[in-house]
Amino acid sequence: VYNAAPAWGVTVGDALGVPDPVLSQHQHQHQGQTFSFLGIRVSSPLSLVVNGRRPPGSALAPPRLALSNPSAPP
Repeated sequence: VYNAAPAWGVTVGDALGVPDPVLSQHQHQHQGQTFSFLGIRVSSPLSLVVNGRRPPGSALAPPRLALSNPSAPP
């Protein structure tokens, strides 16, 4: 689950409700092999319903800021 906190997750056997899912077909080629799979995206792990309940706010990973300057000298 993208953007989920490391300490939060779902386990085998959990009932999972996915409101407003976006289904995407992914197709990738690597070293002569083709990999094809479906992906389901939701806006946030907080929008899921796990075992009849919404996840707590702590289920959302904190934001991280990454900066880079490709023109800066090493």
